[in-house]
Amino acid sequence: MPSYLRFLLSTLALFVLVSAPSLHAAMAQSGEAKDKSEQPQDRTKDAQRSRDEFVEAAKAIPGPGGQAECVWLGRRIVGLLWRDDIDTAMRHMGVYDRFGCPAGHIQSAFRCVVRQGTIDAKAPESLAARAHACWIDPKLSPEPTAINSPGGEATK
Repeated sequence: MPSYLRFLLSTLALFVLVSAPSLHAAMAQSGEAKDKSEQPQDRTKDAQRSRDEFVEAAKAIPGPGGQAECVWLGRRIVGLLWRDDIDTAMRHMGVYDRFGCPAGHIQSAFRCVVRQGTIDAKAPESLAARAHACWIDPKLSPEPTAINSPGGEATK
């Protein structure tokens, strides 16, 4: 291969490498502009839903277990325990205890979540919904559904 072609190819490769990050950033910014126009509505809906959940918890749970900080941290800890992130859950427990939140409520809510059965991994919001439902009512009975076992028989 002649030297001028090698030089031309190396210059072209260098140009592509140098310009690729700026092209990627420009494409990402153009996509973000569209997403940002929709974000305020989503944030407003999420904020209202969150406020409603905290009000519901305060009405249903007397004492510190119904306080917003206990509800928020407690549901988060239950989710972390479900996902087997024990270390992070334990760090959150330290903060939960500092707020004077009832540790027994986490145990009850987690027991409720586990008794409900598996959660669809493709729908992460289902874990949050179940953690909230179990936080409000830890004695929530599991839904009577049959789970297919690998052997093909339905078990309860």
